[in-house]
Amino acid sequence: MNQNFHAVAQRTLQFLHRRFGFALWMLTRAEGKDWIVLAAEDHGYGVNEGKVFRWEDSFCSRMVKGLGPRISPDAQEIKSYVAAPINSQLKIGAYIGIPLLRTDGSLFGTLCAVDPSPQPPRIVEEQELLELLANLLNRLLNAEISGEETARRAERIEMEMNRDKLTSLYNRRGWDSLLAKEEERCRRYGHPACVIFVDLDELKTINDTKGHLAGDALLVSAARAIMQSARATDVAARFGGDEFAILAIECDAAAAAVLVERLRAQLETQGVKASIGVARRQPDKSLFDALTEADAAMYAEKNARKEQGSA
Repeated sequence: MNQNFHAVAQRTLQFLHRRFGFALWMLTRAEGKDWIVLAAEDHGYGVNEGKVFRWEDSFCSRMVKGLGPRISPDAQEIKSYVAAPINSQLKIGAYIGIPLLRTDGSLFGTLCAVDPSPQPPRIVEEQELLELLANLLNRLLNAEISGEETARRAERIEMEMNRDKLTSLYNRRGWDSLLAKEEERCRRYGHPACVIFVDLDELKTINDTKGHLAGDALLVSAARAIMQSARATDVAARFGGDEFAILAIECDAAAAAVLVERLRAQLETQGVKASIGVARRQPDKSLFDALTEADAAMYAEKNARKEQGSA
C-alpha cells in the first residue's frame, strides 16, 4: 500500500519537524519493558527506526501516568522528567508526548518529540493541533491493525498448497513465506512474537527398530500435539525429518512460556519425547534471529538431557 500507516506516520513526523522544529520526532510502541521506535524524523540525536529504549526510563511513561504534562517547553522544570533515567542517554531540554491508544483504550505507544534546548512557551498553544494529528494517526493505526487478521487469513489460504502431506502442517516453504510476512508486521507495528523449535528425540531409533510406519505414526502424534497446543493465530510447521516449529504471533515471553508448558503436556499425552527451544523476537532483531536462537536453545536442552542420561 502506498499510504499505509508507516508511510503516513513518516510524512506526519516530517511535517511536524518543519512546523515546530524539535531535533527528534518519533512514533513509538510501548511493549512490556520495551519502548520501540517505529518511525523517526531525526536531526541530531542519532535515533533511528528500530531503536529500543526502556519504557520506564522515558518521559512518555511518566506522561501517561499523569506525572508530567504532554508539552514541556522546558522539561528540566518538571520534577518527574528530571528524574527520568533517559536523561543519561539523551539531552532533553523540551518535550512533547501524545498517547496513542488501541481500540480497547489500552496504550499502544506515543507520538513524541524532544529537543536538546528549551523551546518557546507558546508551543503549549499548539496542543490541540498535535492531539488532532495523533488522533488521526491513531485511527489509521487501529484500522490497519484490524485489517491484519484478514490479511493473515488470505496469506494462509495462499499457502494451503505448501503443507506437509503426512502431518498437514505447513512445510518449510510455507513457513518461510508466513514468517517473512509476520516479520514485516513486527517491524511496522512493534508486535511481540516468539518462535518455538521442536526436535523429536526418538524418531531414528523407532524407524530403525520398528519401521518407518511406526516412525510416521510418531510424526503424526507430534503434529497432533503441536496443533492442539498452538493458538488459532499461530503458524505451525514441519521442517522435514523430525523438526517442527511454531510461530507464536503477538505473543510475549510470558504467553510463550504458557504455550511451551501446554506443548510439553500434549507431547507427553501423545507419548512423544522431544526437545524444545523457545526464543522471543527482540525489537532490534528479527524473527529469523529468533528462529536461530530457538534452534540453539533446543539443542542445548537435548544435549543437557543426554548428559543427564549418561551421568
